[in-house]
Amino acid sequence: MSDDENNQEHVMLPPPSLKAQKGRGAVSNLQGRFEVHAREAYDDGWEREEEEAAPWKTQVTDELCKSILSRNASPDLPFSVSLNPYRGCEHGCIYCFARPTHSYLGLSPGMDFESKIFAKVNAPEVLRRELAKAGYEPSSIALGVNTDAYQPCERERKLTRRVLEVLQECQHPVGLITKSSLIERDIDILSAMAARQQAGVAITLTTLDPAIARTLEPRAAAPARRLRTIRTLTDAGIPVAVSVAPIIPFVTEPDLERILEAVKEAGAVSAHYTVLRLPWEVAPLFHQWLQAHFPERAQRVMNRVREMRGGKDYDSNFGARMKGEGVWAELIRQRFKIATERLGLTGRGSRFHNMDASQFTRPLVVPPLGTRAKAAADAGQLDLF
Repeated sequence: MSDDENNQEHVMLPPPSLKAQKGRGAVSNLQGRFEVHAREAYDDGWEREEEEAAPWKTQVTDELCKSILSRNASPDLPFSVSLNPYRGCEHGCIYCFARPTHSYLGLSPGMDFESKIFAKVNAPEVLRRELAKAGYEPSSIALGVNTDAYQPCERERKLTRRVLEVLQECQHPVGLITKSSLIERDIDILSAMAARQQAGVAITLTTLDPAIARTLEPRAAAPARRLRTIRTLTDAGIPVAVSVAPIIPFVTEPDLERILEAVKEAGAVSAHYTVLRLPWEVAPLFHQWLQAHFPERAQRVMNRVREMRGGKDYDSNFGARMKGEGVWAELIRQRFKIATERLGLTGRGSRFHNMDASQFTRPLVVPPLGTRAKAAADAGQLDLF
């Protein structure tokens, strides 16, 4: 899962005077980097100031995938296999490193990413076929890493639950990461798997301030609700780690120690962090968000971000992309280390490590490749994630 994102020569300046839209993270529908023709909003004086743009409605499109398991050899990731039932994410987190993936679809990493969602409707069936292959070697699967597997459309689609049912049947270890309380729906599966050391969960908690969360992660669960989810999962016997990510200087960074204290009280067993990452189009989108919500500190925030990235918005090199470098990055590292040691949150937990893959059994029922799926496979349909 290498980024290849240290190419900030691709400069995209944020348009001026953009206004935030309620319930959305992105402030614009910034063009993707593969677009040939540039389009720019222009005020010709005909629109009245009191007229507001129509709200962006979420569209969920069915998609047939050719494969469902993605593999990586990144040295700074705790997993080598991942599964994502959806492309795009309605949570709308402005900092999401997956936003640039919508550019490969000819869509914007901005509003399109959080309003045009693709559901891999045959994911459970494809997973069965992949697990049934003679050469398959079980390794903990990271579920919902690229986009949240429990985003709002999962309530109706239930793709994540059906994937978990397959993994439970095969006694295959899985680690999940989410910002959603919807994961509580699947406690029956996860608690049974956790009892066999085959499941663990990580909850992302970026800030304790609900006002900041509403703009930073507009359609994700509120911070207090995530804390309750940690307690609910813990009480059900499911080990919960916490991802304090991303740490944004002068925005979420002041919350660091309080977040760790709160998650410890809620029952979390371990914690880890990453600093803000701004690959590709995420950089201009984040600039726009800062100008819309924190104009008085926008320059200050970016100065600190660049200080941790060697003077650039982003450095994609392994070892540096997650934690940053320099004085500020070291200060965050020390603060996190001191707090986690004081609170007993230094264990690696069971999200991906120490899971039992020895009981894995291949699926007894393997569905045939359906007509539509076979046509897609024969046509060479690609599944990037």
